[in-house]
Amino acid sequence: MRRILKYLTWTLGGGCLLFAGWLLLRIFVCDQFVVPSDSMNPTLIAGDRILVNKLIAGARIYKKLEFGKDIPLRSFRTPGIRKVGVNDVVVFNAPRGYDRNRIEFRINYVYSKRCIGTPGDSVSVRDGYFRNNRHPGPIGDTGQQRRLHETPDSLIPRKVLRAMPFDDRLFGWTIRNFGPLCVPQAGTRIALDLRNYKLYRQAIEYETGGKLTYSGGQALLDKQPLPEYTFRCDYYFFCGDNVSDSKDSRYLGFVPEEFIIGVVRRISFSEDPDTHHRCPDRWWKRVE
Repeated sequence: MRRILKYLTWTLGGGCLLFAGWLLLRIFVCDQFVVPSDSMNPTLIAGDRILVNKLIAGARIYKKLEFGKDIPLRSFRTPGIRKVGVNDVVVFNAPRGYDRNRIEFRINYVYSKRCIGTPGDSVSVRDGYFRNNRHPGPIGDTGQQRRLHETPDSLIPRKVLRAMPFDDRLFGWTIRNFGPLCVPQAGTRIALDLRNYKLYRQAIEYETGGKLTYSGGQALLDKQPLPEYTFRCDYYFFCGDNVSDSKDSRYLGFVPEEFIIGVVRRISFSEDPDTHHRCPDRWWKRVE
């Protein structure tokens, strides 16, 4: 009987240690996510299981495990190897998790997109091709961008063609021609004219928790004049490689740094979500 109890104790203890190790690995080092759509095609396709490296940008640790509408994210990030950079494929929480016209955290609303702009960058799209003032090389999948370049506006549905901030009179931006747009960086000060109000309202409301409006030629935060604003957080601009069919920053706007989960490094496994046909040629494939 004692031997049985001793065996059960060791087995239970070993199982607890294994579970704790698995949990710590997911929290601090690496986690796996399933790609649900083709918005990152051809880099990622629906059914890919992707491994997300949390050591690169540092693991996000929650200060408070309470999530829901109107509950702000409270977290900190462990030291990372480096910052997220242009062309990194990143997993992050969607900036408008409840599909309202504001930045809100939703723990299970996760996207995988490519980084087009980092804090302080100026991003744009010219005739379908991504541009970044600090990154002279190609960004994303130029083949998909060429397809968008060659597609007439008349063949693109209007709700797909129009891009943030959805103001045809002041901007008229589309997914084919967009920007230049400066990605907010902590410590950067801007004048809050009408143009900047339209572009940065959501970020300012996210940081302050207030309501930003524009009336009588001036910006008002909770009805108090706000002629200029200094950003408190860093933001990123993410887009899908499948530029003609991706819900991303061109529509949703900026992503706060604290919404970033990690950088995608490999595809661990791939299976067609409809036919369940396995795709071994994609297993352990490096994501560039």
